[in-house]
Amino acid sequence: MKVAARVLRTALVLGFVAAEFIYGQSDQQVMQAPAEAHWGPAPPMLPAGAEIAVLAGNPMAATPYTIRLKFPAHYQIPAHSHPTDENVVVVSGALTFGMGDKLLPDAPDNKTLSAGGFALMPANMNHFAYSGAAPTTIVLYGQGPVEFKYVNPADDPRNSKSSEK
Repeated sequence: MKVAARVLRTALVLGFVAAEFIYGQSDQQVMQAPAEAHWGPAPPMLPAGAEIAVLAGNPMAATPYTIRLKFPAHYQIPAHSHPTDENVVVVSGALTFGMGDKLLPDAPDNKTLSAGGFALMPANMNHFAYSGAAPTTIVLYGQGPVEFKYVNPADDPRNSKSSEK
């Protein structure tokens, strides 16, 4: 019994050490008012018109990250999935989410979240999103690297002719 308990205790300690190594801990404090955000164009994996502000971490690395995204009115992100969970908090405006292989604005199961709303999109689950008549800002966080896999490759802005210039 004592050997089994020692083995279990050692396995738990090694598991916690491995988790800390893999997921890491930040050694930098971040405190930022919304007006202090440094906005720029969102990466080309998103349709044109979105803006991004990185709050913490590096969304393109295998580390935890937190970003703000700003979408113009009537902005659409076609059906896609991510290899990791995506956590979304609506800060202003409203964002409608739907599940499935195609952006369907009138699908009965779509859910519109206003400021304060939260959504968790599990890894590899096809979903879409769109803003309404007002611009929308969200905070998005999770484990990087961030990647978009569009259900329909023709919807991927990286495949458009304008991104080849």
